[in-house]
Order: sequence, then structure tokens, then C-alpha cells
Amino acid sequence: MECPEAPDHSTPLEALMGEVQDAESETQAREIANRMWEYWADAPNAQAQAILDRGMTKRSAFDFLGALADFDQLIAYCPEYAEGYNQRAFVHYLRRDFESALTDLDRALELSPRHIAAMSGRALSLYGLSRLEEAREALAAALKLNPWLPERYLADPGGPLAPPGAGDVEL
Repeated sequence: MECPEAPDHSTPLEALMGEVQDAESETQAREIANRMWEYWADAPNAQAQAILDRGMTKRSAFDFLGALADFDQLIAYCPEYAEGYNQRAFVHYLRRDFESALTDLDRALELSPRHIAAMSGRALSLYGLSRLEEAREALAAALKLNPWLPERYLADPGGPLAPPGAGDVEL
């Protein structure tokens, strides 16, 4: 059986991005972000959904090799579904394989250019590779879409991804 096209959730996701930018609290922003995940994790069909869910369950249980096997299977079955790459990238990231994470995140973003979680994952992977300027740019792009991301503190003055000169103190 061939994987059907992934559902197009761009319209409700764009609406949620507008909502999260207007959120007045971190709690409100987190609730909106959780609604975004419902769309990102909506696989093309029941078979793909079962593989995705199984891989995410294994990842949560720290069965990283099992999760990778599931996400490899999902990507082989549904090569145009961004979340397969995003989830596999997350496992690579957790295993500190930042290069592999970056490769998968770049593919996820080709398929879903405004996938905020993939954007922030890309920033964290670049940071893990000490590619600070690229990490700064990637995080800034993600924060434009969701200013409440937990990673936002990395860009605060004095943080490792703060813009150069931010927070510098004259002596």
C-alpha cells in the first residue's frame, strides 16, 4: 500500500501561529502549541499514524534505537510526511548526533517550512555543533513564529545565542 498525501493543515496552523504570537502568558502559549502538535502529528493514514505513535512511545521510553527503526519505517513508507523526519531528528538530537538531526530537520523544513518545532530543533542542533551564528538565525526565525518557545532564553542577553553585543557591559 502506498502512503497517501499528508493532510494539509496549513490554514489552521497559520491561525494558531497568529494566536501564539498574541498569547499573553506562557501557559496560554503552551496550550496553543499543543494544538499545533495535533496537526503536525496527524499522519497521512492509520498505518502511518500507528508507526508514528509507536516510535514516539519508544522515544519517550528511551528506546532510541527502536524509535529510530520506527521512524525509518515511517519515512520509507511516507517520504513526503514532514513529521517522520522531525521525530527521527529529535531522536538523533537526544543521542547527540547533531549532524544527522540537522539533515532530517532540513528535510522536514523543506516539506513544512513553518514547522516551528523543526525550526527550534534545527537551532538546537546547530548550537550542539557550535555553529553559533547559524543557530542564532534559526532560533530568531522560530521565535518570530512563536515568541514563547522554551528555547527563547538561549537568545536572552548573556545567553549563548544572544545577538553579538547583547548584554555586554562596559567597564
